[in-house]
Amino acid sequence: MRNALKSLIFIAVTLLGPSVVAAFAADPPDTANAGIAAPLPGVSATDLQALQQRLDELKQQISSTNNYAQLEGPQDRVQSFILDVDRLSASLLPQQAQLSVQLSVLGAAPADAIAPEQADIAAQRASLTEQKNKVDTTLKNLAALKQSATDLITHIAGIRRNLLESELTLRTYSILNPSFWTPLFDPSPDDRQRWQAFGEQIRQTGAQAWEPGQRFFTTLLVLLAALIWTVGRRLADRWLAQFCIHRMPEGRLRRSSLAFASALATLATTAIALELLYYACTRHVPLSPMLATFSDEFEKAVYACVMITSLGRALLSTEHPSWRLPSIEDEVALTLKPFPRLLAGTLLVLVTLIQISNASGMSSQIVMAGRGITAVLVMAIVVTLLVRTARVRKALVAAGDTSAAGNTLAGVIYTVASLSMVISIIALLTGYVSLARFVTYELVWSYIVLAGFYLLMQVLKDGCAFLFSPKHSSGKALKQLLGVSDRRLEQMAILTAGFGRAGLLLLGVITLFVGGIGTTLGQLLANIGTILGGAGLRKLNIVPGHLINAVLALMIGIYLIRALRRWLDNEFLPKTDMDPGMCASLSTLFSNIGYATVILFTLSSLGVQWTNLAWIVSALSVGIGFGLQEIVKNFVSGLILLTERPVKVGDLISISGVEGDIRRINVRATEIQLSDRSIVIVPNSQLISQNLRNVTLGGSAQGVATLELMFPLDIDPEQVKSLLLDTYTEHETILEKPAPFVRFSKLTPDGITLTVTGYVGSPRIVGVTKSDLLFEILKRLGAAGIELAKPVGGG
Repeated sequence: MRNALKSLIFIAVTLLGPSVVAAFAADPPDTANAGIAAPLPGVSATDLQALQQRLDELKQQISSTNNYAQLEGPQDRVQSFILDVDRLSASLLPQQAQLSVQLSVLGAAPADAIAPEQADIAAQRASLTEQKNKVDTTLKNLAALKQSATDLITHIAGIRRNLLESELTLRTYSILNPSFWTPLFDPSPDDRQRWQAFGEQIRQTGAQAWEPGQRFFTTLLVLLAALIWTVGRRLADRWLAQFCIHRMPEGRLRRSSLAFASALATLATTAIALELLYYACTRHVPLSPMLATFSDEFEKAVYACVMITSLGRALLSTEHPSWRLPSIEDEVALTLKPFPRLLAGTLLVLVTLIQISNASGMSSQIVMAGRGITAVLVMAIVVTLLVRTARVRKALVAAGDTSAAGNTLAGVIYTVASLSMVISIIALLTGYVSLARFVTYELVWSYIVLAGFYLLMQVLKDGCAFLFSPKHSSGKALKQLLGVSDRRLEQMAILTAGFGRAGLLLLGVITLFVGGIGTTLGQLLANIGTILGGAGLRKLNIVPGHLINAVLALMIGIYLIRALRRWLDNEFLPKTDMDPGMCASLSTLFSNIGYATVILFTLSSLGVQWTNLAWIVSALSVGIGFGLQEIVKNFVSGLILLTERPVKVGDLISISGVEGDIRRINVRATEIQLSDRSIVIVPNSQLISQNLRNVTLGGSAQGVATLELMFPLDIDPEQVKSLLLDTYTEHETILEKPAPFVRFSKLTPDGITLTVTGYVGSPRIVGVTKSDLLFEILKRLGAAGIELAKPVGGG
């Protein structure tokens, strides 16, 4: 596959390179001295036939598969085929554009037969038209090949799903039945022959790499690969660790970067070593189809096992406990230390044997036996790990270490692993070997995904905390550039880390369900792209490039609205003749309209087409009918209050027994401040639908200070009336017009009730005025020897 890809790229570069250069370097044709244009090179019919033959071979290989694992390699090859077709199509586009420009310069052939055009121009137009037609036809053929390959990937997914379902429900002998192990100890003649054929191909490949004249170079490559995988890995790990220690700031970022660097060093050196080994074996003669299939699957198994060991070493960090990211006790970490290597080594050996069986086409009995052995050994390792971990934690708790009890997440992981082992044991005993192997593989895959994404999320969190920290140069630069406070920087760090970790968590969940052991990075990206770029998102026209535009539009829009509102509140509106209530209403209305406009621009930048939002509108209409009607009603009422202004900020109102000053009119509710400085939140719809008393509407409202006093029957009413009027008249807050007055309210056996009334300039000072008047009236009544009446039966 790799050599075919290299050959295809070589053909594309050789054939298309000059044309691409000519497409960018060519000048428009001179119509005065135009000659016949030289033909532009392109993709020949032989190249198209080679692509079609390659696709047909892939289809034939897929149609001959008989188990789930055999489809993983062909799926990668189809993806590579699509990439090759895309490269060829992209290389032809400059030619198409150049020919179109040249034809547009020449223009259409004249229809006037009286003045025919020059022969050389007509010949040039005919030549260019012929070349453009060839390029268009080639592009159409490439598009058809790509569509056929895309349909083939969909077909592969359906086949894999069906094979997986049939394999998981397939029941064979139990592992306790001797018949289950018979094919391993006494294989059939066909299986022996296939095993010998595989060994013969291995021998031939080795002999070709060990031919005279090639032995030194082969030995050098193999030794170099071994050195890189052993010594090189340790040196890379040590160098990256020193880099993180001396270059990364002290704190959490240094710790997480050390763990990430440890895993990265192992992966990078393993990849280089594998490429050197592959080149040593195939630098002259490509691998046979059987060995090529095995090579691809073996590479996937190696990467999976390397991920197990590298993540285990990075997260456990037994040599440097202070670098450890998860909260794991030292005793538990030391107990877990040998298990990642043991599990990876066991899987590498067993999976390699199983892939040999698949590649050589051995019988299903051999394949099932291999799956059974894999499930048994992996299950034994995991059960031993769980038992030893539980034993160590129990000993720590008994010794008084309460932190060893673990947290909720650790308990969930332990429970899931235990249930998986129980299911695997039951499946093996009842004959569902494929189901047991599937459960154990999924458990190992879950460990790889959860550990990997946990490491990435920790690096992202610590990186954001460092980037926005006001103590470091990056945070200081952002603070100076954006003009924000330290608190805002901290909020930006939390939000950025939160959104990033949420995105990684979503990708982790998707990866957990769309991948598995042996899944390549290309397959993962393709599956994730299929889910995230599904039909629903394609209908909304949401693409990654639009997401960046939408985020920028949202951030810039919010910043502009806040800046304009500050300008309105602090500079423009205070210099107008409008009252403060009107200014506050206009500022709030501007903000609401501005935020709505920003949302519309954000959706537009996102590429959302409003014709495709009918389902959202339908969902919202149902939601409004059931649960959002009150919110919508209050929102509309808020807009009415801000436009019609029956009440405004600063008015003294009374509604439903609540009386106070309006502090703020929001979109959903209005804030009313009572006399005790407390705030009452009243929904806007109540201010519209209920009877409301606006005391200060119009700006000329007066307050009424009324006191009702009861005197004994033997008083002189005129004397008391004169005393009350004098008290009101002499008070500084009582208005002369309307003048205060005293009214005879009631006559009862208990006494005479007199009511005195006066007007003040504002309703807000009524309470203080009445208090002052009562103090003065009682003082003057005491001086005149007049007492208030006592109720009958009172002391």
